[in-house]
Amino acid sequence: MSPYDPSAFLPFAVTVDLVVLTVRGQALCTLAVRRGEPPFQGRWALPGGFVRGDEDLAEAAARELAEETGLCARAAAPPTPAGAAHLEQLATYGAPGRDPRMRVVSVAHLALAPDLPAPRAGGDAHSARWAPVEDLLGGDGAYAREGEQPAPLAFDHARILADGVERARSKIEYSSLATAFCPAEFTVGELRRVYEAVWGVVLDPRNFHRKVTGTPGFLVPSGGTTTRQGGRPAQLFRAGGATVLNPPMLRPEI
Repeated sequence: MSPYDPSAFLPFAVTVDLVVLTVRGQALCTLAVRRGEPPFQGRWALPGGFVRGDEDLAEAAARELAEETGLCARAAAPPTPAGAAHLEQLATYGAPGRDPRMRVVSVAHLALAPDLPAPRAGGDAHSARWAPVEDLLGGDGAYAREGEQPAPLAFDHARILADGVERARSKIEYSSLATAFCPAEFTVGELRRVYEAVWGVVLDPRNFHRKVTGTPGFLVPSGGTTTRQGGRPAQLFRAGGATVLNPPMLRPEI
């Protein structure tokens, strides 16, 4: 039997790409960066980068997230601590030719966080901004700011983004993942608007309130109230220890 010969296999690089989702202005948004270098120079893409030789995949994803957003990451089930982003591995993408430079396998990650400030560009990114998901996915991944011609996202990032959005939409049906979009203390109305933004639907306030407050351990009263939404003071809650909604809150058909 012939000995194992590593040189018989083609070398390839490993990257991490990030689908960073947040809710801004009652719309589900993702972080988009304009590439400052080839390939796809000038095109919009998801943030990410090559995995360094001294780090594992989770460390690489957390590093890229911190560089792009300033957020620390917690790769664990919600509730997510204040100031940290929920981070989980999404899928692996390795089609030949997905990167014209070399054979590259990308391990994509999904990050969720409350309303985030304006991003800062880093690495090989020329600029960065929060883009509504519907603007990116409504035209096969084509995206343009005002005065620009639409162009597809770089690499296979339209597919990665679509997979990340669908992961978020499906998981909030049966888990407490939606609370990762909220601050440490939030109202039921603010949580409902997260579901509405992620699903792109309008939900009945009374039914929603009954569901989330009637599931033991899903929400825990914090003891405070707020008027930040206007009107009468609304009760504040925080995410409880329950990570599963049973029965699930099924996504309405559109």
